[in-house]
Amino acid sequence: MDSPRQDAPPRRTNYPLHLGLFLLTGFTTTWVGVVNVHGDIPFLDLGRILPLLLDGLPYSASIMGILLTHEMGHFVLARRHGVRATLPYFIPIPLPPVGTMGAVIRMEGRVESRDALADIGASGPLAGLVVALPVLLLGLHLSEVRPVAAGFLEGGSVLYHAAKLLVKGQLLPGGGLDVFLHPVAWAGWVGLLVTMLNLMPIGQLDGGHIAYAYFGPGHNRTSGWLHRGLLLLALGGSLYTVWELSLKVELGKAVAMGWSAGLSWFIWFILLRVMKRASGGEYHPPVGEAPLTGGRRALCVGMLVLFFLLLVPIPLRPVLP
Repeated sequence: MDSPRQDAPPRRTNYPLHLGLFLLTGFTTTWVGVVNVHGDIPFLDLGRILPLLLDGLPYSASIMGILLTHEMGHFVLARRHGVRATLPYFIPIPLPPVGTMGAVIRMEGRVESRDALADIGASGPLAGLVVALPVLLLGLHLSEVRPVAAGFLEGGSVLYHAAKLLVKGQLLPGGGLDVFLHPVAWAGWVGLLVTMLNLMPIGQLDGGHIAYAYFGPGHNRTSGWLHRGLLLLALGGSLYTVWELSLKVELGKAVAMGWSAGLSWFIWFILLRVMKRASGGEYHPPVGEAPLTGGRRALCVGMLVLFFLLLVPIPLRPVLP
């Protein structure tokens, strides 16, 4: 994800800040990797964490590599088109099961053409997938197929189900079985989810850049409708999960467990509202009005297809066997 800032004066790169956020996010994701393997360990309990850090590195190195490649894709294409861009700001979150809110770059100054905007918007997701897909396939190879147990089930996109079919030779979950994700596979799944979320055609997300490049300023109104639609996704995901759980437990317990299924969409609704306010109340700033070339129009359509291949209506939901 990258967030443009229009008409901003050049600023000096704060290398200690970028490096510090990178290292801190590396630690939070390593800690989450340890927690995912060994169970709950307090974030500041260094006496227990430090001897187990090596067990957290497979997840941490995988997800950090995916995020870094994604953001550097934006950085390189922005610089290639003469748009000032910062190095990535990583966002550490000391909470399982991910350990980070990803990373962002800031584009400083006006993007002068819709071709450039399409290139910059598409470069991050495509670069990230170059790493995420091999990580996912390797992780699935390392993962075991076992009977479904109580816990949280990761959502499945078309591309994710295809990867499981390719590696395991069967459609999963199915027949009471599913893949229990190795930490590397979990990082690959998170990488696909991050790519999907960034490709939502709203505001200043990568997908919003691509949609604005394709449709022009009129997409700001569409962004508003799609933004509000995230609340419907949040409500629908929660209601579906509550209904599914209510077939196995009493309604009160189903509600207590199932409301979280729509939480990620609600969080993104809030984040996009914050991004809109930070941009002066508009979803996307203006861009040069030269029409897209044919190749860039095809790129935009291809990225829309990719979004639907990665779409996960309910990213995580509680399940009972």
